[in-house]
Amino acid sequence: MRTATLCRILQAELAPFDGRLSTAWRVAATCTLTVMVFMTYGIPLAAIGCYLVLFLMKPNPAETMLMAIGICVLVALMVPVLFGATLLAIEYPVWRMAIIVVLSCFFMFLGAASQVGPAGGIIALVIVFVLTMLGEVPFGEVATRAILYAALMALVPMGVLLGFNGFFGPSVPGRLRQALAQRLDTAAATLDGTDTNARHQALEILREGNGELQKMALFIRLFHITPTLETQALTQAITQTRDLLLAAAACAAPSHLAQQIRADAALLRAGQTPALSYPDIPSWDAAKSATSPLAHRGFFAADAWRNPLYVRYALKTTLAALICYWIYTAIQWQDIHTALITCYVGALGTTAETLHKLTLRITGCLIGAALGVASIYFFMPLMDSIGQLMVLVFLVTLLAAWVSTGSERSSYAGVQIGLAFLLTVLQGFGPDVQMDAAFYRVMGILLGNLVMYLVFTRIWPISAAAAVRTHLQQVLDSLSPSAQRPHGPDVAQLQTDIIPALQQLGYARAQLALSVFEPAHVRPNPAETTHLRDLVNQLESFYLQAVNPPEGTTPPITAMRQRLQGQLADSPRASPPAWRPGTHGESP
Repeated sequence: MRTATLCRILQAELAPFDGRLSTAWRVAATCTLTVMVFMTYGIPLAAIGCYLVLFLMKPNPAETMLMAIGICVLVALMVPVLFGATLLAIEYPVWRMAIIVVLSCFFMFLGAASQVGPAGGIIALVIVFVLTMLGEVPFGEVATRAILYAALMALVPMGVLLGFNGFFGPSVPGRLRQALAQRLDTAAATLDGTDTNARHQALEILREGNGELQKMALFIRLFHITPTLETQALTQAITQTRDLLLAAAACAAPSHLAQQIRADAALLRAGQTPALSYPDIPSWDAAKSATSPLAHRGFFAADAWRNPLYVRYALKTTLAALICYWIYTAIQWQDIHTALITCYVGALGTTAETLHKLTLRITGCLIGAALGVASIYFFMPLMDSIGQLMVLVFLVTLLAAWVSTGSERSSYAGVQIGLAFLLTVLQGFGPDVQMDAAFYRVMGILLGNLVMYLVFTRIWPISAAAAVRTHLQQVLDSLSPSAQRPHGPDVAQLQTDIIPALQQLGYARAQLALSVFEPAHVRPNPAETTHLRDLVNQLESFYLQAVNPPEGTTPPITAMRQRLQGQLADSPRASPPAWRPGTHGESP
């Protein structure tokens, strides 16, 4: 039974969908071009450069290019910092360790508690990796060259990515129109009942929020890709389609609008931007929703300076990386330095998320290493040029990119397949047939996974259940002002809070699904999991009913809040607010 279930999951995760192949071949082509530049100009660590491409390239082209630009800016700021750190640390190991700890913690904290997001971990990885190499090259000129190569290692793939996407990438306005059209089709199917799964799809889109679409709108506005009026219309359509989906999911819209909505979706797919005017659809003030207690705008998270989990996250990641560094330095086995890399690319907020990612990392590592060993054994002896190597890189990274463009349940395995393969076969500046590298890289990754498991499950572990209870408490707390109004609940505020509330509850639901990856001493028991999932469902249902209350009635906020607060109190006390790195400040 378990085998059959696993096969169904794999079939669903690997199934083609609209845009998957186009994204996968662009990732593969960008990686291949990156390898060509690294090999041609003798830049070391081509595999890490390709990893940045695999990690950053998303189906959303605007997000990919904005992240690439952000990394270029951070690297430009990082180089002077590295030069200064080198002057202090090159001859003094104690100073080197102190600088590594400070800079690693700073950038990991920045990545967790601000809009910098995953880029903070990438910069921390580059800085720490360069500084740990100073013990091997204790000479000023060599150290300077290492810093410049480290900068090139990050800047070259970003330059290739930006150039390739600029010429061959999908149209950002076109992708935005397609996404808006999909929202309209989902709303129409929900209204007229042609698809029984449409309401569930509408709720999934609402839980995701407008963040991805707003990144596209921001990219269009920053680079003036479309005329100003059209840009304004597309930006407004993001909120309008959100309101439409919400009304459809809450049964607050008449079904006769389905035909008009589908006609507007067809216009969007044809490259036009219709007005999207539906008088019978209620509208909620987007500006008011953005100032909801559950939403936050700003560079730093609302609790960045009072939530200890951000600092703990940075300290745990840094500790795991240093343990790996001390181990392979003590035994004089520098070839397993991938252990240190593992710590920075595998760390996430909760124990469940981190172990889920480590599981995918081990699985992807073994698959990628097997492909690398097979390539070295069967194909490398037949190769005598970089061009032939590029063909091999393209084919395998195409497979890895196909997996990485799937859902969050499996996508990181694709990134790891590509990284393990590239670390195995890209050993110099051309085809190489050494088998030892594959063994060393795999051993390093497994060591890093072991250290990460021990650190994140034994030191300040954050259970998924604690994160869920925290998010539930935040949603309940947001109801307090409405529940305590002397003249009745503020239904309008309740309605504008629904989008950030659905996002919080969607994250709580995802955490419960990941709890199976936690060790026994952290994982909630089945009864507690069921209890928390029921609370999530009740709160979500309440908010959807509040959007469309029966005429002449108001939602029973006070009674509902007291009842759910009592049920939540039956669970163990919630830990300090949990978070998901890289999601702070996302507008609803």
